[in-house]
Amino acid sequence: MQHLPLVWAGPILRRMQPSRLTFWLAVSSPVEAKLALLPDQQAPIHIEPDSLQQSTLCLKAGKHLCFLLIDLPLAEPLPEDCWIGYNLSLKREGASECEWLDWRCWAPDLCYPDKVSPGFVLRSRIQNMLHGSCRKPHHRLNNSAASEQSSDGLNRADDFLQAHVHSAEQWPSVLIMSGDQIYADDVAAPMLVAIHRFIQVLGLPSESFEGVDPLPMPDATPLYEQDAHYYKRETLLPDTNANAALKDLLFGGTRKPIFTSDNAQNHLMTLAEVLAMYLLVWSPEPWRLIGLEAPSELSDEHRETYQQEQKEIASFAASLSEARRVLAHLPVAMIFDDHDITDDWNLTAQWEQTAYGNPLSNRIIGNTLLGYLICQGWGNAPEKFSKALMQEVQDALSQPGEGVHEQLIEQLYRFSDWHYRWDTQPVLLVLDTRTRRWRSERSLDKPSGLMDWEAITDLQADLVGHDAVVLVSPAPIFGVKLIESIQKVFTWFGHPLMVDAENWMAHRGSAHALMNLFRHSKTPRNFVILSGDVHYSFVYDIELRGRQRGPDIWQITSSGLRNEFPTRLLDIFDRLNRWLYAPWSPLNWLTKRRRMKVIPRRPVPASRGERLVNDAGIGLVELSVDGRPVRALQLCADGRDIEFELYEPEAHWQ
Repeated sequence: MQHLPLVWAGPILRRMQPSRLTFWLAVSSPVEAKLALLPDQQAPIHIEPDSLQQSTLCLKAGKHLCFLLIDLPLAEPLPEDCWIGYNLSLKREGASECEWLDWRCWAPDLCYPDKVSPGFVLRSRIQNMLHGSCRKPHHRLNNSAASEQSSDGLNRADDFLQAHVHSAEQWPSVLIMSGDQIYADDVAAPMLVAIHRFIQVLGLPSESFEGVDPLPMPDATPLYEQDAHYYKRETLLPDTNANAALKDLLFGGTRKPIFTSDNAQNHLMTLAEVLAMYLLVWSPEPWRLIGLEAPSELSDEHRETYQQEQKEIASFAASLSEARRVLAHLPVAMIFDDHDITDDWNLTAQWEQTAYGNPLSNRIIGNTLLGYLICQGWGNAPEKFSKALMQEVQDALSQPGEGVHEQLIEQLYRFSDWHYRWDTQPVLLVLDTRTRRWRSERSLDKPSGLMDWEAITDLQADLVGHDAVVLVSPAPIFGVKLIESIQKVFTWFGHPLMVDAENWMAHRGSAHALMNLFRHSKTPRNFVILSGDVHYSFVYDIELRGRQRGPDIWQITSSGLRNEFPTRLLDIFDRLNRWLYAPWSPLNWLTKRRRMKVIPRRPVPASRGERLVNDAGIGLVELSVDGRPVRALQLCADGRDIEFELYEPEAHWQ
């Protein structure tokens, strides 16, 4: 169909190295590509279609949707620390030579002012980096006045890039997206309506549900049309009977849903829904073809909610040109957390047994994990995904719901290589804290450790030989102790799912192994830990008790890109945590971190001594030559900048 845009989303820069470049795109038909690289003050480098084709893998997902990953090795390394423009040109397969189209045709707003093309900078070391997580499209800022302005951390990132577009030395080395890039379990009805209308535009095949109990329909067609169950999808989702122990009865009821999100009324279910949502949160192009008019079957109550959410989704969609521009100019490292798949994903062994043992919940989780592979995981480390595996992905895309699809889901559940490493300076290590869990041996209902002993041992091996490391853990390794204590109380009563009791200290074995890792004699001297997940931002400086020197550890958390914690509740938690768990407090000796001193850093400006920043936005971290953080800021969605006070290294150890 010639009236459809050639490019649905992208290009998104993924792992970018002097000798290898990786681009991800979603297009409306199979294409040929050619690439021109334009280093400043150097001759252009032209990559012809035949050469580029050998480095490109195409997955055809529907009549009008293909995913491309270009993983291009270069004969001569590109220069570092200078601007490198790029011109990616595409033409539909079989089109004439005069039909090549570059970014000016399919993304005219992709380039920054005063630049002749989009581009990137390959930094010889990480000097500064942007990081964030938790990007919920229908979130309304706590500061309602700010919701009329930019309300997405990626828009603040775009402001930063635009201000430094002529300064290669200030260009961020990487954008780290540490989880929850979509909310598969918390979808506003206008977004789900847009997803269903976009599925029709894309011509994605309907998914078979034959034998997938308890869903009372043979395929996905009714979910996209007259029986979409807007605001009622929780009635389709499976639940299970729980044992009626006293601790269950104290909280009332013994019937427990498998998907525990409070906002599961529009939980994504099919592979087509997952793929469409990724395109809708990363690009303005799909929104030019679909409207958000309310479906006729909504009740009066739901129609009122729909109208409010419609404003928020429309505001989100209006800002996507800036978000796409950021993703086209920075190497982007991604990793999943819970909402990319579903709330409480693998939180306890009991949850795993229940969820994977039910055909419908197993399919839903598998679909979101497959969507993550295609849209996020693939570009992190393409060599981890063999041609044979990607052929199975193609087979599943062609026959969703059939045997090849089910077999692929089971294979992805066994896949243990979602973590990855980028050989930057300092090295970037990104952790999988969701699929290699340390399950509790005391009770199936106890929270699992975020990484098992084998995974932590592998991490220790990756750390050897490095003086400094940037470690990405979706959940903070060192969180707010008061909140962790509250989670522990709920866990004792048998309800870890109620409070998302997923912190590194919730499991005795993984906490002990992690503490030993930091105290190992060969551990890096400087540890910068970047996290998200919690919907507020903070910076902690950690000292090992009983040791004269190092390692130096900083926990820097930025969350969310477009999400926040309830304001009044977080104020209470912040104040109580400062009183009860100050660095000198004897209560610290009752925690698993008693052999460490955790020093919260004060955000400026702040009032009443806050240590937690509850503002949507994106984090900016600047590192010294030896890998120490010298600045840590939250670039807020409402335009403010909040900087955390960091001690100078000399003063820190006096």
